[in-house]
Amino acid sequence: MRGQGLVILACAIVGFGVAPSNADDCSDQIARLEALLDHSMSNPPPRPMTPQSVDAQLHHQPTPDSLRRGEESAQLRLAAVLTRAKILSAEGKTPECLQSIAEARIILGIN
Repeated sequence: MRGQGLVILACAIVGFGVAPSNADDCSDQIARLEALLDHSMSNPPPRPMTPQSVDAQLHHQPTPDSLRRGEESAQLRLAAVLTRAKILSAEGKTPECLQSIAEARIILGIN
């Protein structure tokens, strides 16, 4: 739950610091992802995912600490990808922005 707050806070900080550009597909998709994350306050959100670790492949059981680290890592990665998408959108680099949005959707496990 703490990690979700970090993502929302990071998105809010970035949102205030980046001037909006043209209302293009990328900025619309960023807004949709942020709305999805904001909507998570009342519903369980899609949770960012990290790749399976070697320990998991060797059938080692995760510890609470390893789960927390994995979730925090995924949250920070999602925040960085959304930040990059906003910057690219503000610079008018739509193809690169859309690529970042696709990466964010993969992190969230949504298509």
